Amino acid sequence: MLPPPLRYVALGDSYTIGTSVAPTERWPDQLVARLAAAAPEAPPLTLVGNLAVTGWTCRDVIRGEVPRLWPLGPDFVSLLVGVNDVVQGVPVGAYREDVAELLDALLAGLPADRLLTVSTPDYTVTPSGADYGDPASQAAAILAFNAVMAEASVARSIAHADIHDLSIRANRDRSLVAQDGLHPSGSQYALWADRIAPVVAALLDRHGRRRS
Repeated sequence: MLPPPLRYVALGDSYTIGTSVAPTERWPDQLVARLAAAAPEAPPLTLVGNLAVTGWTCRDVIRGEVPRLWPLGPDFVSLLVGVNDVVQGVPVGAYREDVAELLDALLAGLPADRLLTVSTPDYTVTPSGADYGDPASQAAAILAFNAVMAEASVARSIAHADIHDLSIRANRDRSLVAQDGLHPSGSQYALWADRIAPVVAALLDRHGRRRS
């Protein structure tokens, strides 16, 4: 008998809920489609929830998304959060503490190989990027906050996918920007899904699909 797909829940902010794109263009949806295309007889993941909320910080995810996560019975969880911490001026030290608390909360319910973190894209290269702070300083802050998430993930043996460089392409290719002039388009999310899919596939193949 073929194994059932793992129940996948996505956490985060506007970059996960897909502000300004159709649901099928969101990167979690495209990720599931990529993996299903590679294994049509036994798709490895089914997206049972996208709890991301536009404008939310890491602290918001802890307070508002994690309590809603566990009732969904997740077998696999992705996390992308940080841009609103940057925009709202959250100190990097406070973000570091929040990331540690959040990742540890997720590890309390799932093994490390059933978790994935994703870096924050650089919104400053978009047409509306300057509306959310000085582009140079905000771009530097995004890099700093991405380093925090990557380091915290690696320290806990959680896989981390870096899509930051893909977002920079929007500086010269406006087809990668949604109609709102700020968020990624479905085309950019497709690039993300192409990069993230092999990372997830490797995780799912490491110990089989079933939750360990």
